[in-house]
Amino acid sequence: MSCDPTKPSLLSTLVRHYDELVDHVRRRFGDRGFAREVVHDVCVQLLEKRDKPEAHSPLALLRKISHDQAVTRYRSDRRRQAWLVERPALPDAVSLAPAPAQQYEAARELDLLVEAIGQLPERCQMAFVMHKIHDIPQAEVALRMGISLKTVEKHLRLGLAACRAHLDYPQDGQ
Repeated sequence: MSCDPTKPSLLSTLVRHYDELVDHVRRRFGDRGFAREVVHDVCVQLLEKRDKPEAHSPLALLRKISHDQAVTRYRSDRRRQAWLVERPALPDAVSLAPAPAQQYEAARELDLLVEAIGQLPERCQMAFVMHKIHDIPQAEVALRMGISLKTVEKHLRLGLAACRAHLDYPQDGQ
């Protein structure tokens, strides 16, 4: 390849007509930042090529190269965007889970309740667990245990009083 010193090189033409090439790409693709990136890419390509093509009209060739580079880049960006999955922004929500201190306190209270129920007399404990823990109606508890409804109510009052006392809760009427 012969170098004619009277003909300007593509790289020197690009430097002289940089703004014009950017405007050429911007007019077709609408974004000045995109256009600058394309012209910079063309410049890098020219710097990296060992055999630079000779052109009768270097500016026209640079416009064509820039346009082709812009089309390639635009298509590549569109394909990449098609693969991206839009995810909605996560809302700024406060966790409804109890704090560790609350979890510890609840576990401590549960242990105290289990201890209080365990200290009840056997029949009182049975009535209390069936009604309060297993949610069995008082009438059915009375039927299953073979005792009167009034006795079930008495066992429940005693059980609640023992649990409150064990947890240091104030008693009713105090």
